[in-house]
Amino acid sequence: MFRAIRFGGRHAWWLLAAVFVAMALTTRLLAVAADARWERDVARMVFNDNLELLRQLRAEAGQATDSLQRLLSETPDTPADAPYLVVSVAERRLWYKQGDSVLFGTQVATGSGKTLVRDDGAGAHWKFETPRGRLVVISKDSMPAWVPPDWHFVEQARKRGLGLVRLNRGQELRAADGSIVTVQGSDVVRRYPNGRVVPYTASDGREIVVGGNLLVPPFGTNQRRYKDVLGTRRLNLGDGYALHGTNRPETIGQAVSHGCVRLRNEDIEWLYQHVPVGTPVYIY
Repeated sequence: MFRAIRFGGRHAWWLLAAVFVAMALTTRLLAVAADARWERDVARMVFNDNLELLRQLRAEAGQATDSLQRLLSETPDTPADAPYLVVSVAERRLWYKQGDSVLFGTQVATGSGKTLVRDDGAGAHWKFETPRGRLVVISKDSMPAWVPPDWHFVEQARKRGLGLVRLNRGQELRAADGSIVTVQGSDVVRRYPNGRVVPYTASDGREIVVGGNLLVPPFGTNQRRYKDVLGTRRLNLGDGYALHGTNRPETIGQAVSHGCVRLRNEDIEWLYQHVPVGTPVYIY
């Protein structure tokens, strides 16, 4: 290279100098761009911090527009000193409050956010999210039974690699051993050729399976009522959503439910005793 420059004369030296200058300018431009990006990111973080501070100040001034404050303002029929429940989906926490005083607080489990595609071929799906908004405790149950919706059977069949068949009242399904599966009164039963009739037992994770298909029992049958799944107490919020206990306390603090707010049994028992029907529930 230097030999070529030596014989190229002044023009070669000028060319080499130009190359070095260009390299220096490129390096400088890259450094400036990196600094600009860094300053922009810092400015963005500062802006976000200031925005959060502004929100806090507005909240203290009674001008907040965040979801919880908006929900709290939409209760003209609720006395100012009436207690209410607040659930934070993000923090997976629940508080029972009266004014600014916290009467009770605990961890909860909330909706997983997962999606389950239906089998109707239309591309519809179930979304397992805890609903946000203002709800109300409309009723309370002690030792509630869970009536699993259709999505439960779809989910279980897919987990276990089984087909899915819906059993209707008056319908008969023939099993491999010649027995008949049908509905008799409030039970799904198995009727054997010798006339013996045996009701099925079913529970969460132990559904009825006939010929490689998971069976969906009709509503109103005992095989579509599961005990213990919802724990010892339930506060109903409508549309199938509730605050309820659990038989899986290890899941508390996680986003694992199908939309309900799940509590430890001792916590839901406290709420059952102290929270009256009609209490507002703000979920945000």
